[in-house]
Amino acid sequence: MITRWRPGATASITPRGPFDLRASMRFLEDFVPAGRPDAAGEPSTLRLAFPVDGCWKPAGVVARQHADGVVEVEAEGESAAEACRQAERILSLDFDAAEFVAAIQRDELAVRLVTAAAGLRPVLFHSPYEAACWAIIGQRIRQVQAAGIKRRIAERHGSRLTVDGHSLSSFPGPEALRLLERPLGLPETKVKQLRSLTAAAEQGHLDATRLRALPGEVALARLRKLPGIGPFSAELVLIRGVGHPDVFPRHEPRLHAEMARTYGLNAADVDGLARIADKWRPYRSWVSFLFRAATARSR
Repeated sequence: MITRWRPGATASITPRGPFDLRASMRFLEDFVPAGRPDAAGEPSTLRLAFPVDGCWKPAGVVARQHADGVVEVEAEGESAAEACRQAERILSLDFDAAEFVAAIQRDELAVRLVTAAAGLRPVLFHSPYEAACWAIIGQRIRQVQAAGIKRRIAERHGSRLTVDGHSLSSFPGPEALRLLERPLGLPETKVKQLRSLTAAAEQGHLDATRLRALPGEVALARLRKLPGIGPFSAELVLIRGVGHPDVFPRHEPRLHAEMARTYGLNAADVDGLARIADKWRPYRSWVSFLFRAATARSR
């Protein structure tokens, strides 16, 4: 399906605290699940295509940051306003980063990390639904291979949109994803899990607002009940799909290795690392994200 859109809804967002859209775009260039070579286009213009939460209709969104720091988000269609709000969540603009900076002052190393990140906030998957689908697709295979499969799913089952003159494929909503077939490179087990996940999304079990309102452990327990979602995947969905700000990932070895190197601890001592992360409350997810982003930049 080809959709050409004209600006239909605009939101002007004045970020609270540090934010640099260019930093978000640089992160997306290297974030394998995103598969976003177009992110390297204009320095302060980001184009997105995704199904809108709840109604699952595809939307094209353009975000631009002006010299005064204001971020303008434009979208079109009957769900344009909802798409703008979703983009705000994707870029973590629905939080006050000044409060984040103030909250971590007890940890000098975390402060240095934030300073080096220069306006980078957590960049989320388009939705908890898409994050959960990625978690299933990517299990036990290389990320590059998983990204290729996700891209083919979007191209064959999603919607093709022309967004600000650029052609982008939106990941399919639940109804379209149920038509998924095996030739895309997925084993039958994963195909069944993805089909089951579509029902969970339609029933509201992956609703970002509801999950974010829950205590982290409660939300993780609920996510682990979904098909194909284990402890690592549940953390991924809650932190990078929902945007829950205060969860320490206990099942992410790469984060643990980077923290252990920085703080001179043992990476296997997850409890000890978790105690370090307690200094970051209520933004443990944010600092964890910046550690992982710093690791990616250093490769």
